Amino acid sequence: MPIYQAPARDLRFVINEMIDLENYNNLPGFEAVSSDLVDTVVNEAGKFCAEVLFPLNEVGDREGCTRHDDGSVTTPTGFKEAFQQYREAGWGTLSSPEEFGGQGLPHVLGFVVEELMGSSNQAFAMYPGLTTGATAAILAKGSEEQKATYAPKMISGQWTGTMNLTEPHCGTDLGLIRTKAEPQADGSFAITGTKIFISSGEHDMAENIIHLVLAKTPGAPDSSKGISLFIVPKFILNEDGTPGERNTLSCGSIEEKMGIHGNSTCVMNYDGAKGWMVGEENKGLAAMFIMMNAARLGVGIQGLAQAEVAYQNAVAYAKDRRQGRALTGPVSPDEKADSIFVHPDVRRMMMDGKAFTEAQRALYLYGGLLVDLEHAAQTEEERQEADDLLGLLTPVLKGYGTDKGYDVATNMQQVFGGHGYIEEWGVSQYVRDVRIAMIYEGTNGIQAMDLCGRKLAANGGRAIQLFFAKVDETIAEAKQDETLAPIAEKIEKANGELKAATMWFMQNAMANPDHLGAGAHHYMHIMGIVAHGWMWLRMAKTAQDKLAEGTTDTAFYEAKITTARYFADRFTPDAGSLRRRIETGADSMMELSVEAFERAA
Repeated sequence: MPIYQAPARDLRFVINEMIDLENYNNLPGFEAVSSDLVDTVVNEAGKFCAEVLFPLNEVGDREGCTRHDDGSVTTPTGFKEAFQQYREAGWGTLSSPEEFGGQGLPHVLGFVVEELMGSSNQAFAMYPGLTTGATAAILAKGSEEQKATYAPKMISGQWTGTMNLTEPHCGTDLGLIRTKAEPQADGSFAITGTKIFISSGEHDMAENIIHLVLAKTPGAPDSSKGISLFIVPKFILNEDGTPGERNTLSCGSIEEKMGIHGNSTCVMNYDGAKGWMVGEENKGLAAMFIMMNAARLGVGIQGLAQAEVAYQNAVAYAKDRRQGRALTGPVSPDEKADSIFVHPDVRRMMMDGKAFTEAQRALYLYGGLLVDLEHAAQTEEERQEADDLLGLLTPVLKGYGTDKGYDVATNMQQVFGGHGYIEEWGVSQYVRDVRIAMIYEGTNGIQAMDLCGRKLAANGGRAIQLFFAKVDETIAEAKQDETLAPIAEKIEKANGELKAATMWFMQNAMANPDHLGAGAHHYMHIMGIVAHGWMWLRMAKTAQDKLAEGTTDTAFYEAKITTARYFADRFTPDAGSLRRRIETGADSMMELSVEAFERAA
């Protein structure tokens, strides 16, 4: 049977020790933060996820969602009751604004809950996850009336939300959308069109679903500059704000998917449905990107979350599974065989999993801190720095984080050998569920192009220069420590490769933009290595300081330093290879005609 428990010690280490969240108590929203509060959130959320959500993970995978003839959808057994418990516990309110019924706590703590829910039941976590993003868009661009009408009930979980972008004929190129919005005499719009891949599009867990839909008004530019955003509720509200008449929208079908079966991924049909514009006409894409950026951070957390639960199960299996003997001689001479943990190739996969999950956890929690600091930091310069770093790191958290999260999940499946391919062990579900994370909210190729095509050059390269300065500062500090210096030197070399790749783009991408496109994926991975290396240096420094102070948790801190050394030894060499690939340019990649790819008879 699969297992899961919250990685509570590691979460507390990053939040309380590496980030030291209490250090920000002077800032708005951080006043109530303490190590005790962090412990409470981690422990209680971990308990809820392990005891309530995780037992439903296999149920959701096996049953999926059911669409009925009237277009309604029933979620898997236990989901509705679990969502009620989620609501009553107030988990969705944690980092939402107090004026709309939230608790106003830092996003770092909200991100913790996202990870734990993602590990325990990703399909379930997507229902409130999409709601959080939809609420953020309404709060950022909606009118005061819209905020007051929708935000409190979405934050409480009484209502849920979705984002409706993709159509059958277009995905990333939203300028091609055909959904129409016809203005009505009462100030509303009649929305007509079909959207696909709509996560949580129809279900039975909330009394209303608030769809955010991209559509074009009459005469709008036939491009992405002609898109507007609309609130289209499943039930039109009565004058007192309660759900009333059913809107003319429906779930046409549920997509048959590789994974996340417990989430109702719907084809949504809008047949003159009543909707209300959010923000300005033809400015809908900017409003939707608020939601998408929040979702991209969440998807980066999903990559970690599935890798983490797969890793935990592989650790348990490798400890118990006995096969062969250690190359250096029997480790368990009283047994007929040693555990497979003694074999270097198994250790390779386990160490890769440990090194990735702990670094990605540190990076997303640091990202959560940046989300808060871009609004709450004391000076405009600090707020700008947080915004710059968050924008730069978001495609890395999402793109590199889910690429590697999938790699780890498949490697953990490999640890199980043939049992990993058998459904009863559960690990195959993690591989299937995490695969979507590399695709939705902008494929990882789009993330790479966002990083290289937009974020690097923005504001004269201000963000990437700030990133280099931050990493260099940590490296310089670590090189003063005899234990950390060898680790720092390898991170420094990888950072040098990233700087060289950046310079190569500057010198070559203007002459041929395909050079940028051909190298963007590799660049994102170099930056992922450096960003994770940066986190490992910070974690290793924190661990070294704790050891120097004297601690009873010696094994935990020593393991941090050893894993940092492993990351430096085994991950950073890839940066040089990736940089050399970038420098080959696009010529051989783009030279062949399309016909040359077809197989001749």
